[in-house]
Amino acid sequence: MYKIKVYVTLKQGVLDPQGKAVEKALHTMDYDQVQDVRVGKYMELIMEKSENVGSKVEEMCQRLLANPVIEDYRYEMEEVVGQ
Repeated sequence: MYKIKVYVTLKQGVLDPQGKAVEKALHTMDYDQVQDVRVGKYMELIMEKSENVGSKVEEMCQRLLANPVIEDYRYEMEEVVGQ
């Protein structure tokens, strides 16, 4: 089995109103050293072991988990035992 950790973030240059709201809230709480906040998504998938796990994850990211027009994604894969 594999545990896949998928990280999805908005591309640079794409407006992130949620990130700006968090940044403003942090500033009102006197965390003035924060310069910029970008909000993203994190997902964990457990997948059966197969020869083409990486290509399947790429396909899932392109088709559903991320919007490739405005979002970037990356993933980490680790083999797990006993799940």
